[in-house]
Amino acid sequence: MKRIDIDRAIRLHNQWRRQFLNAFAGGAYADMPLSEHRCCTLELELTRQVAEGNNSILAALLAADRHFHALANEIIDLSNNGLGDSADLLLPDLNEAAHRLIAHLDDARPICDSKSPD
Repeated sequence: MKRIDIDRAIRLHNQWRRQFLNAFAGGAYADMPLSEHRCCTLELELTRQVAEGNNSILAALLAADRHFHALANEIIDLSNNGLGDSADLLLPDLNEAAHRLIAHLDDARPICDSKSPD
């Protein structure tokens, strides 16, 4: 199994969260492009690892990552369709989802650190 870089995953998800918060700073849509990614490599690797074994910690991490990206995708879609005010209302949920995801990443650290690189 491939080792998951927990610190990198935390950094990337925090960057994405800040990008969304900055885009709507002050409640007004800023003219900065939102990231058009729809998922991340963490999800791809976790999907494979969860399918290979029965690990509830990794399964919870995968669910948290999917939830974070589903909210991000909804914000992108709303914003792209001229519904910035509606997208803005989802930012507290995205912020909370990011914090939950990072907590799950910390929970998974002992498991992920023990994986050997491919």
